[in-house]
Amino acid sequence: MGSVSLKIGDGTARFRRASLCSSAVNVLMLFSVITTNLFALYAFTSSPKDQAHPTQHTHKNISFISEQVSLIIREIESSQKKLAQMEKELLGYESIDLSRPNTASELKLFLQRHQLPLGKDSKTGITEMVASVGHSCDKSVDLLSQYMTYKVSGACPDDWSLAQRLILRGCEPLPRRRCFAKSVPKVGLYSFPISLWKPVSDKIVSWSGLGCKNFECLNNKKLGKDCVGCFDLANGYENQRFVKARGKNDFLIDDVLALGSGGTRTGFDIGGGSGTFAARMAERNVTVITATLNVDAPISEFVSARGLFPVYLSLDHRFPFYDNVFDIVHAASGLDVGGRPEKLEFLMFDIDRILRAGGLFWLDNFYCANEEKKKALTRLIERFGYRKLKWVVGEKPDAAGPGKSEVYLSGVLQKPVRV
Repeated sequence: MGSVSLKIGDGTARFRRASLCSSAVNVLMLFSVITTNLFALYAFTSSPKDQAHPTQHTHKNISFISEQVSLIIREIESSQKKLAQMEKELLGYESIDLSRPNTASELKLFLQRHQLPLGKDSKTGITEMVASVGHSCDKSVDLLSQYMTYKVSGACPDDWSLAQRLILRGCEPLPRRRCFAKSVPKVGLYSFPISLWKPVSDKIVSWSGLGCKNFECLNNKKLGKDCVGCFDLANGYENQRFVKARGKNDFLIDDVLALGSGGTRTGFDIGGGSGTFAARMAERNVTVITATLNVDAPISEFVSARGLFPVYLSLDHRFPFYDNVFDIVHAASGLDVGGRPEKLEFLMFDIDRILRAGGLFWLDNFYCANEEKKKALTRLIERFGYRKLKWVVGEKPDAAGPGKSEVYLSGVLQKPVRV
């Protein structure tokens, strides 16, 4: 009776649930309604004349009561169906219209319900399951259907850029596919830890859908405030980051780690560029997961080639980690999700969720476009009650022209113990 929607990461797994308690309540309600109506019918249909001829009216009354009971049951069933449909609409699932023309058959097959192999689960009451797919996929059904059009057991289309477009539109998680992804020979990979600072070959990554076709081209581009020449591991500033400061906003990694309590073993890097933060932490026996998207560059493959762990997801995706599991979370300007202030609030609450009590939140050179943005971020952080171990607001020259400067905020904050 009814249904329940269970969130898994930023995806939604849907289950139909038959609750023993809810079933008992419904049966009791049905019994009460029928009993009440039977008494009412008896009161209205009985009379002194009927008492004189009880046998004559018995069959007529029984027939009339049966019709009324059947009508009541049909009304109850109709109401239950309407309530179930309203619940589905409110929860927002099953909103993808698979009856639309040109909908890929694989998409229809993937979204079909599947009965649990051992029947209803005795503890949860779950009887069947629907594969998870992002709620916002309903707004991009044409693109989603294009993504799910392929030859089963054949080679997947070279459409990673299409997949990323869907992810950035909120269609996350994407449905699984039954095809073989294009493989690029990884010849010339270095063993760990030598791989951390060895240049990555142009031949071991995929350049399809990208403007640049080699790392030399990428190093001549500014891909973001946190990625200027960030694929050049031999020259430039990338191999000095976190160990040599260029200004007061640049914290040294050993100084930050010394502020931690209880040891630092695991970390999460948000908007980590080419993975240099994770590389520096790996040198100190700290395992860091880097959140990536391939925006104008093969970032995920580059991070992986360095022997590091990339996770391919957008910042609108709920982090696929359990609560209180990381000792440190590092975020730079990638923390700036733009839009309404509530968007940043959702992100900050998820960061707080995965960071353990006593863990460190390292805000590294966050770009403040204006004074109001700086104040808004400061007020938001203060709401969490973090202890400020380091807090620096400084200016840097603006590349847009001489005499101009940009304001950056850096800080190391410690999550409090909450009861």
